[in-house]
Amino acid sequence: MIRITASTSALLDANVLYPFTLRDTLLRAADRALFQPRWTDEIFEEVQRNLTKNLQVTPAQARRLADQMNLAFPLARVEGYQHRIPMMPNEAKDRHVAAAAAHSGCSLIVTNNLRDFQALPPGLKAVCPDEFLCALDEKLGDELCTILEEQARALRNPPRTLDDVLKGLRSVVPRFAERAQRRLSASLHTSHHVLHIRSPVNHVPS
Repeated sequence: MIRITASTSALLDANVLYPFTLRDTLLRAADRALFQPRWTDEIFEEVQRNLTKNLQVTPAQARRLADQMNLAFPLARVEGYQHRIPMMPNEAKDRHVAAAAAHSGCSLIVTNNLRDFQALPPGLKAVCPDEFLCALDEKLGDELCTILEEQARALRNPPRTLDDVLKGLRSVVPRFAERAQRRLSASLHTSHHVLHIRSPVNHVPS
């Protein structure tokens, strides 16, 4: 299993920033300094295209999401990597992602499209978000459960329960969602936490 520390820099590909629940979980983990997130304007452009194409948000709302994320994580935005793109050995359409990761010193690319990242520069590895979150769970466990509980409580528009959050994760990171469900169930039996927390969000649902 991969090793993730607070200093691990991970480039988040567009396909892991598009699903709302997954994006929210990853950003909450980053906000707790469990890892260092990285992305580019080009990645955000793809996220925005998909969000607006599927009528989840207006173009203005999509731009606002990018602005809010850059404001919340001022060190995450990678620039000046374009000269590296032609040197990347992976699939051409995703060389910009690998170039940004290499340029910013990332050790990981978190993506659902592993096929296009089979060839990468030394020291750089592509992992799926399920493997990434399972590695965090292996190390942190209960802290990730706390993040999920807080995620549910923060959702208000529309309100969601913790079960709703787990359902959203199960469709994109099933192994992690199952692990989280087991931990939360064990916590319920030992401390009588209520799993059905009515959440209060103003983010894009997925």
